[in-house]
Amino acid sequence: MLVRAQDAPPGVDAVKAIGTVSKHDYETVIEPIVDAARREGRRIRLLYEFGPEFRSFTPAAGWEDFKVGIGALRLFEGCAVVTDIGWIRESTRFASFLMPCPVRVFDVQEREEALSWLVSLPEGPGVSHQLLSDSNVLVIEVEQPLRTADFEALAQTADSWLESHDTLAGVVVHAREFPGWENFGSLLRHVRFVRDHHRKVRRVALAADSRLAELAPHFAKHFVQAEVRQFGYAELDDAVAWAASPPDPSRADAG
Repeated sequence: MLVRAQDAPPGVDAVKAIGTVSKHDYETVIEPIVDAARREGRRIRLLYEFGPEFRSFTPAAGWEDFKVGIGALRLFEGCAVVTDIGWIRESTRFASFLMPCPVRVFDVQEREEALSWLVSLPEGPGVSHQLLSDSNVLVIEVEQPLRTADFEALAQTADSWLESHDTLAGVVVHAREFPGWENFGSLLRHVRFVRDHHRKVRRVALAADSRLAELAPHFAKHFVQAEVRQFGYAELDDAVAWAASPPDPSRADAG
């Protein structure tokens, strides 16, 4: 069975598996957590504990777990799995690379640390962005590893603009250093964002320290329809002005 823990801090949902976990447990414990998050417009930080009292899942529980997970992936902001059971630890580590949120495994004696980690997770997207409507330029500030939530928010902003405009004049990425992706799921979402939008962006500017100069060709390769140019980190205003300016006629002639 699954039971709700009552000692979880605000903003964290905690459940514990005891004995055999069935489909009914998911319907009466996990699905209400997901439904409440949807109603309240919040994201889920889940602690899932498997102590020595846990025995197994029924086949139907495994299928229900898969269904609930697929339907609610975007709602999860973080998941901590607390267990000393080897096969659960290993399968969780494997699955974490495909999750859109951070997932960590903790030992049973590290339960308090797991709760603290969930509480410490940043709320909402970790990368800030702003669409400058007067210049038709999307400015992205990158300071920490890229998350799936970042690209969901970017896509929502870009798509809302593109509903009434043919293109974005430019995208400016402002970063001192490239922090990478939070997990494999974040990388996949990044690829999908570029795939869906690269033909609708005229110019891409990278305003970054010189150490990021090697990223400019990488951006150029993916934004095949756009002009790509690098600026210094302190040259953000210049980068925005260039991104907002009309495209180079020679590029159109060359095409």
